[in-house]
Amino acid sequence: MLSIAVLYGAAIGALATATIGFTVGGWVTQSTALLMAEASSQMAVASVLTPYCLERSRSDPLSTQILSELETSRGFNRRGVIERAGWATPLGSDKPLSEVAIACETALAKG
Repeated sequence: MLSIAVLYGAAIGALATATIGFTVGGWVTQSTALLMAEASSQMAVASVLTPYCLERSRSDPLSTQILSELETSRGFNRRGVIERAGWATPLGSDKPLSEVAIACETALAKG
């Protein structure tokens, strides 16, 4: 028969393993992993579509007006300028992607 000391040792060992795994071992729950994967995929899409947005900004006949509006805008309004211009709307999509607009705005600000 198992002694009480063995059972306590197993319980303490399991608790220690879980605590260390979740705090410093990099373990995450399924919901956290899903959030991390979604954020990563959104960043990947934004990085792939940023050159598309920049090209649209160069080829847009209203580019000068839109860029001057972008310069006078602040904060989230800057993203809205790019979204309204349609530069962050991928082909085949009905709505702009905010992550693309943010990445495009950052790239346009760098020059």
